[in-house]
Amino acid sequence: MIQKSSGSGRRILTCPAIHPCDSISPSTLLNSLIDLGGDICSYKSKVFSVNKRNARETFRQIANILLFLQEIRDTTSDLPHPVILSLSELHLTFQKIRCLLEDCTRDGTRAWMLVSSDWAANQFRIVIRGLATGLDVFPLSTVDMSNEAKDLVELIIRQVRKASFDPDPDDKKAVKDLMRIMNHFEEGIAPDPIEIRRILDHLGIDKWSSCNKEVKFLDSEIGTEFSNEENKTKLELLCSLMGFMSYCRCVIFDTVDFESQHLNGQCSNISKDLKGINVDDLKCPISLEMMSDPVTLSSGHTYDRCSILKWFRSGNATCPKTGEKLTSTELVPNLVLKGLIQQYCAENGIPVVVSRGKNRDISRTVMAGSSAGEGAMKMLAGFLINKLVNGSGEEMNKAAFEIRVLTKTSIFNRSCLVESGTIPHLLKLLLSEDSNTQENSIAALLNLSKHSKGKCVIVENEGLDLIVHVLRKGLKIEAQQHAAATLYYLASVEENRVLIGENPEAIAGLVELVKNENHHCKRNALVAIFGLLVHPENHWRLLASGVVPLLLNLLRDSEREDLVTDSLAILATLAEKIDGTVAILRRGALQLLVGILDTCTSRTGKEYCVSMLLALCVNGGLDVVARLVKIPSLMGSLYSQLSEGTSRASKKASAIIKILHQFYENNSSSASVTPVLPREQFVHVW
Repeated sequence: MIQKSSGSGRRILTCPAIHPCDSISPSTLLNSLIDLGGDICSYKSKVFSVNKRNARETFRQIANILLFLQEIRDTTSDLPHPVILSLSELHLTFQKIRCLLEDCTRDGTRAWMLVSSDWAANQFRIVIRGLATGLDVFPLSTVDMSNEAKDLVELIIRQVRKASFDPDPDDKKAVKDLMRIMNHFEEGIAPDPIEIRRILDHLGIDKWSSCNKEVKFLDSEIGTEFSNEENKTKLELLCSLMGFMSYCRCVIFDTVDFESQHLNGQCSNISKDLKGINVDDLKCPISLEMMSDPVTLSSGHTYDRCSILKWFRSGNATCPKTGEKLTSTELVPNLVLKGLIQQYCAENGIPVVVSRGKNRDISRTVMAGSSAGEGAMKMLAGFLINKLVNGSGEEMNKAAFEIRVLTKTSIFNRSCLVESGTIPHLLKLLLSEDSNTQENSIAALLNLSKHSKGKCVIVENEGLDLIVHVLRKGLKIEAQQHAAATLYYLASVEENRVLIGENPEAIAGLVELVKNENHHCKRNALVAIFGLLVHPENHWRLLASGVVPLLLNLLRDSEREDLVTDSLAILATLAEKIDGTVAILRRGALQLLVGILDTCTSRTGKEYCVSMLLALCVNGGLDVVARLVKIPSLMGSLYSQLSEGTSRASKKASAIIKILHQFYENNSSSASVTPVLPREQFVHVW
């Protein structure tokens, strides 16, 4: 009747319990209650790191209640209304108990459940009291059952009222030890590893992967709580725990036992969760773009929040996909789909669009979130630098890997590690003959290059030549891929664009990487090339590298929308100058571009396509315009951009339409065609 709650669909320490509907049949309610009780008892086999004693007492009481409920089912066929009301209350309480047990045993939440152990103990007390209340009002006299069953109910009521359900003394001691360690972090005092291991042993965290799950959970909770300004205390505690667990992961555990991780060069590009996923299902049916904040309507269909709100503000009260009139305009966040979208984007190198508004992530700020978190990270930075300088080859590799992981999302971690001086040591490891060490080092530098000061430090330490070396001669294709992405971030600084362009191997290496079959390599190389084009001198260098025919072939052959969009962006930029126009037109690209404009589903891709067509018209003159006029589908595609395209696409489409109309009118009224544009701008179409 009620589906089992999912850890991915419900936030920890929340309880979406609901009363069974009034129209439910007594037999269905009773069977559902017994099934729910059995589900609760199945948690006996799971590991409870905290509140063990309270969980055991709960299991005992639920088992007794199940005996009572099973006798009712076996002996009574017609249940009176007061009994149904009592069973309904028990069902609600059973749901709450299941949520509580799920939180206590959920993977990756042990540290947070430890600091919440007092709260959890109180919840055990409340739900068990709820059982007593539900049984207390049960009209035993109206149900045909044995005296033993009635005595059992009275016994259960007495027992649950006497049960204390206090916090476990071992939990309280572990919390006290944990708080002392976090105070040490605030004071800059290195904690005793023996004390740390005692806490980890209490929680059952005995390996790197278990510790990493804790870090990932805390990171997700911090991201959610960051916009909640009313609960700063909780946010600080989460950040302190994050610092503690990150410290444990790097310092306490010597071996990374993660499956398919970068430490040993065994990274899987496609996770099990994404196999069989249709990419179109991740896009908003209204905007046709990847959703950043998917929400589900009462019709059951999902849209991006900003798109559906715009739909509602336009006066519509229907589901855009079905036309069905909505019974409610409530938007329910689709957390599972949002997670899949973020995972897909991360694994395919697609930038995730962050919704505007108050929802921000602390990982996007330069603040640590708490004094303990800041102190833990600073100590950790010193530990990692020592391993990079004095460690064995294996320890250097792990240190580079840990920096790679720490800097993947957190700006504060990047800032701290840049300030601590990790970059020069990572640059030296780029010349390592160990492929995993080289890959982890360039991946760490990629993350650090996203930091403004990190860019400067890399260049000041002659890192550009080393990164280009990895781009051209990296021991693994993944290392070359990361090198290309690093150049993209470095190229956000004008001086760096000049330096990269002047390196004779850089542009050649990027163009060569576009030829690679791995779409991650292609994508990283394409975005790096696009970044370099901001500097005018790199324009002719790219044309000389033969990038135009390569990109046009990619447009013809690729089925990946992101690669098509990136290729269009580069070509549109090259087309803004006459030599770029000539190179594009020589390859007979007009028909191809019109076809892409007609079939591309990306609004951004269509915008670049329109931009390029306008540039070709302006720089190519009448020869280009005359060819475009003869393509029947073009005008319809251009007109659709006036209403459906981006504002820039709309303006440029309007300009092309004006040029085409002017050409048609001039050609119809005079035998000699009047040039639409100055003759000196025209070039011959090959």
